[in-house]
Amino acid sequence: MLLTLTTTHQPATDLGYLLRKNPMRPQSFSLSFGKAHVFYPEATPERCTVALLVKVDPVGLVRNRRGPAGEGGALEQYVNDRPYAASSFLSVAIADVFASALSGKSKERPELADVPLPLRVTFSALPCRGGEEFLRKLFEPLGYTMSARQLPLDEKFPDWGQSAYYRVELEARLPVQKLLSHLYVLVPVLDNDKHYWVGDDEVEKLLHHGEGWLASHPEREVITRRYLKHQRSLVDDALAQLVGEDEADPDATVETQAQEEEAIERSISLNEQRLSAVLAALKASNAIRVLDLGCGEGRLLQALLNEKQFTEIIGLDVSHRALEIAHARLHYDRLPPVQKERLHLLHGSLIYRDQRLAGFDAAAVVEVIEHLDAPRLAVFERVLFECDKPKTIVITTPNREYNVKWETLPAGKFRHRDHRFEWTRAEFQEWAKCLADSAGYQTRFLPVGPEDPIVGPPTQMAVFQRG
Repeated sequence: MLLTLTTTHQPATDLGYLLRKNPMRPQSFSLSFGKAHVFYPEATPERCTVALLVKVDPVGLVRNRRGPAGEGGALEQYVNDRPYAASSFLSVAIADVFASALSGKSKERPELADVPLPLRVTFSALPCRGGEEFLRKLFEPLGYTMSARQLPLDEKFPDWGQSAYYRVELEARLPVQKLLSHLYVLVPVLDNDKHYWVGDDEVEKLLHHGEGWLASHPEREVITRRYLKHQRSLVDDALAQLVGEDEADPDATVETQAQEEEAIERSISLNEQRLSAVLAALKASNAIRVLDLGCGEGRLLQALLNEKQFTEIIGLDVSHRALEIAHARLHYDRLPPVQKERLHLLHGSLIYRDQRLAGFDAAAVVEVIEHLDAPRLAVFERVLFECDKPKTIVITTPNREYNVKWETLPAGKFRHRDHRFEWTRAEFQEWAKCLADSAGYQTRFLPVGPEDPIVGPPTQMAVFQRG
């Protein structure tokens, strides 16, 4: 497989200092699966091109493999596209051969490491499981201009049609380290495969090499899934960390959030009605071990603690400040020992898997989901419904249609400025039903607060139950 990198930065031979490879001397490197060769087809002050040629030894690769896939296996183990098409072998070669450039270091020209350079990358054969459209979706948001030509299966037999491989040229102005990081991650994504075992360390590699660009990439979920070979637990962990990178400081907004929402809803004592409705649903579920996810200042926890039915109660919140307020509200330090054993306050995020939350009978999520943007909401759904999997889940959220009933709320505005969305009844029910169907739950909907015949109740509640 062949990759070339060209620059017209002047002097162009500075590329050799960035890559720590002398343009005047070809070099070869031994890899676990073959050899990599670095040479410069051209190296002038005006234009410099470096070539990375990776030669995979398919026979040696199979013979060194343990288990039934080892020597004597199927013919396809020996005869395949791995020596020719860009793949995870190329990513490993980039990391080994251009290690210092990939880390953003340049010993001889340190000032060059962060300088955006005019760069052009050429792949002789790049597999693209998803076609040219997917190829553009990956690279164009990163600022590349691209040309791609799909390669035929065999030029001598045009009737055989086109292959899944493209000759691709990418151009951009950016630091060499950024370009190599993009290639390291996206080449295996395009191939939708990796030649080695994918474990927890691959999550760390993805986050490291995706730093500064992957979290905001519109295709970050597809990239993450393919890079981690569709292993759900690893994908969930990576996405949770990615969507948390730009999360606002929860302690900075917790008190103003509560004050603003209460100011609007105080006239109808909506918070008390909401907590009563959630408590009734939890009691009716016959749950004894209950989670309050996004517990805030502990109002629901206080109500749960007053019910002897609940033998274990956990309140989780991402805000240290909210937990401090809950601690004081519940007079936790003065609770009798028996009560203390029932109640636990945990600091954590709704979008991180947490083994402490698994196996509970019920979970309450009260006025929380509207504070999550779409990517975080998707991760939250997976964590709660596929990882934690309580038997009963009670979720409340504002009904946007009711907002017209509050004279103090300007038209078109949400009840709080941190709300990322507020759903109509139809939107909420569609979301809940789709989620219930995919996760194996039954769902029913209940109004909370005074129900208007036209716009419905101020709060809408869904109760999910798993058989």
